[in-house]
Amino acid sequence: MVQTVVVALGGNAILKQNEKGTAVEQLKNVRKTSRFLVELMREGYRLVITHGNGPQIGGILLKNEHSEDILPSMPLDICGAQSQGMIGYMLQQSIGNEIAKADLDFPVVSLVTQTIVDSNDKAFMDPSKPIGLFYSSTKAKELRKKGWVMIEDSGRGYRRVVPSPEPKKIVELDTIRTLVEKGTVVIAAGGGGIPVTPEEDGQLHGVVAVVDKDLTAQTIACEIRAQILLMLTDVENVSLNFGKADQIDLDHLNTEDARFHLQKGEFGIGSMAPKVEAAINFVRSGGEKAIITSLELCKQAIEGKAGTTISELS
Repeated sequence: MVQTVVVALGGNAILKQNEKGTAVEQLKNVRKTSRFLVELMREGYRLVITHGNGPQIGGILLKNEHSEDILPSMPLDICGAQSQGMIGYMLQQSIGNEIAKADLDFPVVSLVTQTIVDSNDKAFMDPSKPIGLFYSSTKAKELRKKGWVMIEDSGRGYRRVVPSPEPKKIVELDTIRTLVEKGTVVIAAGGGGIPVTPEEDGQLHGVVAVVDKDLTAQTIACEIRAQILLMLTDVENVSLNFGKADQIDLDHLNTEDARFHLQKGEFGIGSMAPKVEAAINFVRSGGEKAIITSLELCKQAIEGKAGTTISELS
């Protein structure tokens, strides 16, 4: 039986720390990432790929800000669509090239993807997801006049924060499912998907929000009944006491223990916590296993030789 893997790529798969974000840099990273992904395809797995978009959407917002006297600014949902197209193109081309090199025969497509969120989600009352640049307190006061919510961020300046509601449904899910069943490598829901809400007339409208990409990847994985959810980040394992002298790297967690550590606050709210939450949700919804590891170890992790596997069994 061919197993389907939903892969959630972290930001380091596209842009690394201290890089400027040039097209050359990003393509270099994406091409490297694509080689690892095609290795999984060589082993017989079929893939659905999601990705982060933080640095890229930050750049788009910056361009909006600096050109607002010349060109009209675009709202956050449309900026998200721009980032999906840009990153999707790089992944689609690079994966296609690697497939050809490997003498494989799989079509690759990237989809502009919308994620339905609940307009009554409590996140809309408490924006918490930082996006974009750091600003001085004076500039932050000006931006608040535009309706932006600004917070002081770890002594580094002020940043805009937006709501991060839970994903409820993927609008293009049937298309994703059909393409996967036909053997297509699908790149979808970049940046967690473009958040939209249905109005009373049934029409969809974009909202100012950012959906966590790992939770969206989990939603897709559950809906298409994938066997494996693979979340790739910049560390090899999930750890307890991360960054401390007594750090403990975990190679396996059952869902009960994972939930226990999550509720204790062992995992970073903006980093590892959503990955562990997505893993628990996926496995408890019938998925075989969820894996959290680095890009470089993805093949070994699927084989059970690296990374952290979360499943029902100890």
